[in-house]
Amino acid sequence: MTGKPEPTVYVWLPALPATGAASALRALLVRADRLGDGRAGYLTGLGDYFAGADNALAAAAITREHVAHDAGTDTWLSADPAWVQPEMNGVRLLACGQLQLTMDEALAFADALQPAFDDAGIALEITTPDRWHLRLPPNTPLPTFSAPEQALGEDLSQHLPQGAEGKRWRVLINDIQVLLHQHPLNSARRARGLAPVNSLWLWGGGALSPPLPSTLTGVISDDLLLNALAARAGIQRLARTEDAVAAATNGWLIDLQDLPIREIESAWLPVIETLMHRHSLRLHFANGERWQSKPWHRWRLWRRAAR
Repeated sequence: MTGKPEPTVYVWLPALPATGAASALRALLVRADRLGDGRAGYLTGLGDYFAGADNALAAAAITREHVAHDAGTDTWLSADPAWVQPEMNGVRLLACGQLQLTMDEALAFADALQPAFDDAGIALEITTPDRWHLRLPPNTPLPTFSAPEQALGEDLSQHLPQGAEGKRWRVLINDIQVLLHQHPLNSARRARGLAPVNSLWLWGGGALSPPLPSTLTGVISDDLLLNALAARAGIQRLARTEDAVAAATNGWLIDLQDLPIREIESAWLPVIETLMHRHSLRLHFANGERWQSKPWHRWRLWRRAAR
């Protein structure tokens, strides 16, 4: 989004290949125009809306500052509760954050982990139940950490910090997993049909940077990092509700990229279709594909075949 943007409402959606050929979401594209690809993924996808956002974004410092206002000049690292599954050929990351933790549970897990962090000389901060942070001294060098989206569903060995600089962190991650493996809270969570918390995912390291510029007018999202970026850029923010989405106007970003396709089609598609009759909509899928739908496109009646 460089220069003066065309008047439009932006809708950020999950990856298009995840939709079936006959899906209602794909049907929205029958009369739309295909645009050049935007940026794929979550962190890099933010770069379509905030100049300079990419995989190296210091997400930890930005989210900590947004919630606790104490990022200062320290180095920060996200340490989000995670669920990993041992398998015959390795260990797979199945979930990170959004594990329906209560604050009491988060504090209990953190208490069990405190000795490992004390030994490493690192401060563990429970910012929200699903967003934990590590506070490190200013200018602490960090190895490369993979964002959760890069590692979900994959073997952890492909995404652990590498080299001599990463060894300290690989040892710490192993200690964390040992401490959480038999935690009694995990038995109680499994009994309630919830995923265990048996690891932490480290990512988004760095120090707080200046606000990233954006041409957006407002953001409708429940995503902490997106809201934090918007707040730092002085952009209006609204929680994701049906009323907020229905009232979106040019320059607003509607963030649905974190939702399952089925939920979008059942709960959000009707209001999106109504918006299409009033505004130009740019549909940006998480795999990078972008499509433009304008109100007059609904008269393209000859376009009937699914794409």
